[in-house]
Amino acid sequence: MLYSPTMDSTPESTPQSTAVPVSASAGEPAYLRALNPQQREAVVSTEGPLLVLAGAGTGKTRVLITRVVHLLVQRKAFAGQIMAVTFTNKAAAEMRARIGALVGDSASAMWLGTFHALAARILRRHAELVGLKPNFTILDQDDQIRLIKQLLQAENIDDKKWPPRLVHAAIERWKDRGLAPDKLGAEANADAVVDLAGGRLAELYAMYQRRLLTLNACDFGDLLLHNLTLFQQQPEILAEYHKRLRYLLVDEYQDTNVAQYLWLRILAQGSRNLACVGDDDQSIYGWRGAEVGNILRFEQDFPGAKIVRLEQNYRSSEHILAAASGLIAHNRARLGKTLWTAASGGELVSVRPVWDGEQEARFVADEIEALQRAGEKLGDIAVLVRAGFQTREFEERFITLGIPYRVVGGPRFYEREEIRDAIAYLRVIVQPDDDLAFERIVNKPRRGIGDATVQTLQRLARGRGMPLLAAAEMLVGTDELKPAARNAIRRLVEDFARWRAQAPRANHAELAATVLDESGYTRMWQEDKSPEAPGKLENLKELVAALEEFDDLNAFLEHVSLVMENAEAAPGDMASLMTLHAAKGLEFGAVFLPGWEEGLFPHPRALDEKGEAGLEEERRLAHVGLTRARRRAYVSFAANRRIHGMWQSSVPSRFVAELPPERLLVASEPGLWGDGPQFASQAAGELAEPARRFSYGNRRAPVIEGRASAMETRRQGGLAAGMRVFHQKFGYGQVLAAESGKLEVEFEHGGLKHVMENFVEKA
Repeated sequence: MLYSPTMDSTPESTPQSTAVPVSASAGEPAYLRALNPQQREAVVSTEGPLLVLAGAGTGKTRVLITRVVHLLVQRKAFAGQIMAVTFTNKAAAEMRARIGALVGDSASAMWLGTFHALAARILRRHAELVGLKPNFTILDQDDQIRLIKQLLQAENIDDKKWPPRLVHAAIERWKDRGLAPDKLGAEANADAVVDLAGGRLAELYAMYQRRLLTLNACDFGDLLLHNLTLFQQQPEILAEYHKRLRYLLVDEYQDTNVAQYLWLRILAQGSRNLACVGDDDQSIYGWRGAEVGNILRFEQDFPGAKIVRLEQNYRSSEHILAAASGLIAHNRARLGKTLWTAASGGELVSVRPVWDGEQEARFVADEIEALQRAGEKLGDIAVLVRAGFQTREFEERFITLGIPYRVVGGPRFYEREEIRDAIAYLRVIVQPDDDLAFERIVNKPRRGIGDATVQTLQRLARGRGMPLLAAAEMLVGTDELKPAARNAIRRLVEDFARWRAQAPRANHAELAATVLDESGYTRMWQEDKSPEAPGKLENLKELVAALEEFDDLNAFLEHVSLVMENAEAAPGDMASLMTLHAAKGLEFGAVFLPGWEEGLFPHPRALDEKGEAGLEEERRLAHVGLTRARRRAYVSFAANRRIHGMWQSSVPSRFVAELPPERLLVASEPGLWGDGPQFASQAAGELAEPARRFSYGNRRAPVIEGRASAMETRRQGGLAAGMRVFHQKFGYGQVLAAESGKLEVEFEHGGLKHVMENFVEKA
C-alpha cells in the first residue's frame, strides 16, 4: 500500500493535524510526480468550483482518483466528507477499489456511487418528509408501465390509442428535467405532449405520483426529484449536507440531465468545492436526456470557476488524434481543446470507398484476418456502427470466415428479442407443429390471450397428443374459452392459415413484411416510445432485407439455426462489434468505422428532431469513434446501400469531408471503388467534379462529396419564403418560412412539413 493515512473516517469529525508522510523521498508526493502539469493542476486545485475538460484518453480516471487521494492524504477532508458521483455502478466499484488500494479502508466511508444510488441513500434517511417510509420500494420500468396502464384503465383512457409506454416516456422526460407535477407550468402544454392521453397527461402525472406514495414506492426519476423537494422545502436538512459534504467530484459531467445538474448545484452551494470532470466533445446521449449545455455553461453557473484542459492523449497515434480534432473543430457549441500526443507519427487514418454493404463487410473481415496474421489479438479489434441493424452483414461475414466475435452492449442480431419474435412467426408458418415458436408469439403483441388461455391450450394439446396450433383450431369451435380469448385465438389461427396459403406463391421477404404488419407486431414497436424502439424497427426491416438473400423461408431458417449454433461455440479471443454509443469509454488497437454516408451517419432522425444540435451530437459521436483507436482507424463508406430492404445510392458523409486530408490515406487504386457500372460511372462523372479533393503527397484521392456538392451549388444564396424546392421524400413544395437552417414548407402531396435546409434543393 502506497499511502495509508490513519484518520477517523467519521463524517462529522474534524480533520487531524498530525502530518503523515506521503513519500519516502523529500519534496512533492510521488502520486503528484506521476502526473503531467495539467493533471497535477486539476488534482491540487482543491478549493472552489473546478471544471476539468478531459479529452479522450487523457487520464481523467487517474485525475479523479488522485484528487481523492490528495484530499485524504493532505488532510483536506475525511473520507466521509467526500462525495464522488459516477454514472455506472461498475465505474463506482472500480474507483472505490483503486482508491482503497492507495489509502486503505478509509475509502469505504466515502459517498461514492451513481446519482441514483446516492440520492436513494439520502432519501431513505428522510423518506417521511416527502410522504414515504424508509423501506420504500424502487419500481423497475415494467412495474412503472403496469401502474400507468392501471391508471389509464381507471380513467377510461384508451390504452391502445395512448400506450402506457408513451405516457411513461413523457413523464420520464419531465422528471429528467426536475419537474414535479406542481412545477410543470408551461411544460404541461408543450407542443410535443399537449394532446397526449386526450390532453390529460399532466393530470395523469399527478395521479401517478399519488399512487406511488400510496404504494410506498418510487421510480428512478423520483430519487432525484424527491431529493430536490427535500432540499428546497427543508432548509435544515440541506444545511446538514452542506456541513457534511466538503468536496464533491463528478465524473462524465457532460452526460448529466437537468435534474442531476440541479441536485449537484444545490449540494455544492455549501462549500462550493465542486470538481466536475467531463468532455463536451463526448456528449452523445442527448436522446437519453443528457444536456450538453450543463458543461458549456459551467463558468456562468459557478462564478469564479477554474477551467483545466487535459489535452495530452496517452492512447491514440498522432494522425488519429489530428483527424479527430480536425473533425470536431467543425462544432460551434464547444469549449474548445485540441488533443495531442508526445508520440509522433503512426499510421494515417484509412478511408475506404466500397461498392455496397456486402463489399464493406468483406473488406473489414479480410483486414481483420490480415491483422490477426500479423499478430494482433482479435480482442483488440472493434467494428463500430452507427445503427444496430448494420451489425447483421458483419456477423454473417464473420461467421462465414470463422472469425470469432462478440456483440457488446446487446445480443447478436439473431438473438435480439424482436428478431426472435419475428422468426418465431416464420417458424410457425413453415412448421405448424413448432410449439416453442407458437408459445413465444401467441400473445405478442398483446391480443388478450392470457396465461389461463395458454394453459387450456396446453392441457388439450397434451391430452390429445397434438401441437398447440392444432389445439387452438379445435378450441375456437367450443365454449371452453371466454368469448374475448376465443375470438383472439380464432383471429390468430385464421391469420396463420392465410399466411401459410400465401407462402408458396409469395416472395418470402414480402411475406415476412406482411406477417409483421398484419400481426400488429410492427405497430407495437411503432407505438412504443422507449429509446430502444426505433432501433428495433430498424432491425426488423433489416431482417426482411436479409430474407432476400435466400431462396425461400426454409433456407433462411436453416441458416439462422446454424448461425446460432456457431455463436454458442465461439472461443475466447473475439473481435468486438458494437454501436458507437456502446463504445464510449473503451479503446482498441484497431477500429473500423463503416457506414459513413449521408442518410446513415449523421443519422437522419437526429437531424429531423434536433436540427443543428442533432448534427453536432452526431459529429461528437464520430469523434468518439475515432478516438477509440490506439494505432489504426479505418473509415469506410458505400456508393450503394440497402437500408430497410430498399437500395439507395449514397454519398459520403459530410464527416468524411471534414477530416483533415493530410491525416488520411484514401484508397484510390482501380477496383477499390467496386466493380459495379453505376459506381464506376459516378467515379468518372459526377464524382469527378469535386468541390474538394483529398490529397496526400502526390496521391489524388477520389471525391467524397459528389452529389451533395452539386446540391450545395444549386442552393447558393440560401432559401427564402416563396421559393419552390424539391425534397427527396416529400417531393415539390413552396417555402413558407426559413430560419436558422430550418424551413417550413407546404408540399404539393405531403402537406405542411418542417425540414432542414440541407435536405432540399431549389426546384
